[in-house]
Amino acid sequence: MAHQYVLILGASSGFGKAAAYAMANAGYNIIGVHLDRAAGMAQVEEMKQQISSLGRSCIFFNVNAADEQRRAEVIEGIKQEFSGKDGASIHLMLHSLAFGSLKPFIAETRNEVLNQKQIEMTMDVMANSLIYWVQDVLFAGLFGKGGRVLSLTSAGSHRNLPTYGAVSAAKSALESYTRQLALELAPWQITCNTIRAGVTDTPALRKIPGNDLLIDNALMRNPNHTLTTPEHIADVITLLARAESQWINGQILGVDGGEDSIDITWWKKDA
Repeated sequence: MAHQYVLILGASSGFGKAAAYAMANAGYNIIGVHLDRAAGMAQVEEMKQQISSLGRSCIFFNVNAADEQRRAEVIEGIKQEFSGKDGASIHLMLHSLAFGSLKPFIAETRNEVLNQKQIEMTMDVMANSLIYWVQDVLFAGLFGKGGRVLSLTSAGSHRNLPTYGAVSAAKSALESYTRQLALELAPWQITCNTIRAGVTDTPALRKIPGNDLLIDNALMRNPNHTLTTPEHIADVITLLARAESQWINGQILGVDGGEDSIDITWWKKDA
């Protein structure tokens, strides 16, 4: 495992950050791609120091992961990192990009609704970029045998929420892409799955209008009456990295403590 790496797209917060720590603790080197302004770089530097303190290699790229040119620059940077390291490869790639437009399709005026550019951007960042990254990593020869591709979806792929239409469409596409990649990556012995996380209090959730209602609803629906945490998801990612998970492929894996399977929204903790 000395030269096995994990590539995390969206590594500086939320699920990506928790996954970086969990996978470093599991013995993997970390390649992080993130997009942060100067104010957010302090936490990135702290992450790098903590990961390095575990004896792991750690390189981060502060770029727009959905930009084709920047993606090519990261691929070249990874090649340089692997240079001279016999057998160096990416064992797992995690797509954890959460950036999209949160506006309705229909409203009183055209200025209030999503336009074509916003819809296409949301789809490109949160779904299409998975395909582009897998293609580039594969054709650059960076994946190792028995590699893993993981992404993050949500119950929003099949539930309707105000202003969530474009993101919901992207999550649905992401799930479809997962099934197709599972089929097409099989000759390379690479699996592809997506994790359907429960409602999690992350910076991305806080950007959704009415997030307080989403949290309250999740607390009622979840049999444990608690929210999913990034660490819950990171734990499952480490499990899926193991050789024993090789037959889990093309799946949407619910990791939510049972939240999405419960429809009794009035169920209370003291019931």
